[in-house]
Amino acid sequence: MKLQRFALAIAGAGLLAAAVASVPAAATGQADPKHPFAKNVTPNTIKAAGDPCISDVMSPTAAGMSQETLAMPGRHVQAFQDTAFKFVGSRANTTWYGAVNASGSQIYYYGLLLQGGNLYRHTTYVRDQGDTFTWSPTFKKVGSGWTSFKALATSNFSVAAPRHAYLYGLNNNGSLYRYQIVGAGFRSLGPIPGFKGFKTMTVISETATYDTLLMTTNAGALWTAHIPVAAGAKPVMKLIRSSGWSAYESLVVQGCGTRGGSLLVAVDNDTQSGYQFALSKANGAATAITPYGKIPAVFNVADHVSVTTHYDQLAGE
Repeated sequence: MKLQRFALAIAGAGLLAAAVASVPAAATGQADPKHPFAKNVTPNTIKAAGDPCISDVMSPTAAGMSQETLAMPGRHVQAFQDTAFKFVGSRANTTWYGAVNASGSQIYYYGLLLQGGNLYRHTTYVRDQGDTFTWSPTFKKVGSGWTSFKALATSNFSVAAPRHAYLYGLNNNGSLYRYQIVGAGFRSLGPIPGFKGFKTMTVISETATYDTLLMTTNAGALWTAHIPVAAGAKPVMKLIRSSGWSAYESLVVQGCGTRGGSLLVAVDNDTQSGYQFALSKANGAATAITPYGKIPAVFNVADHVSVTTHYDQLAGE
């Protein structure tokens, strides 16, 4: 199970070791790491025929710990939880992107988190200790003034030009804010109004011309927000389901298959329970949703995000 978990989390250490130094994708002109797979191929699409896709969920806590959970869909969902490790107290997090250093000797993850009103970037190193893997996080403050934001999400389109990376922040004032990630900094692209009553979100699709967010409302509706990369372009909103999603505080999406399908884990903090679903390529009310049921694991934390790689591209819409 250890080897299976690790291979899924970093898409194969041997393949990633051939890549050059990795940093968050940013504006045109910044070098991305060499892609170790064919373009637009993700770890969940290159496995042998018949092998299932797997949800990989990281769960940072307000108390300063974090834990990884893998869930495999089927008639009965199977799950494995790694040993919890020391992190830092946080209330909102973004996707954990895995990469390697220039020599191929060090695997690490990077992402963003909110602690109170401050925005931090973490770099979390993974070390093989024989029978187990150890996670060693480091943190750097990159901004303040984030008290009014309740949810974060990041996109990272890095396998073709034009590349982009954005940070999305859902604000209590009813607007969605977008920031371009430029190296270690951020460039504000301003607020997008019209998101009053929305509760949580995650990225379900990222392409050269648009990102798509999967979002829920306080009333329990499930939506997609198709947001063009072009400055000033308005999002296209599509209602997937009008009710049934109010209990979930976190959404975690991974791509599955070659036709744009997705695996979704939705977590109910009140009952400390996660539920797994398969989604067809998102298309409003025509989106097919297959529930696999409750994941046999305890999700006793405040936030949950995807564990993926720098090279994985979501194509869920």
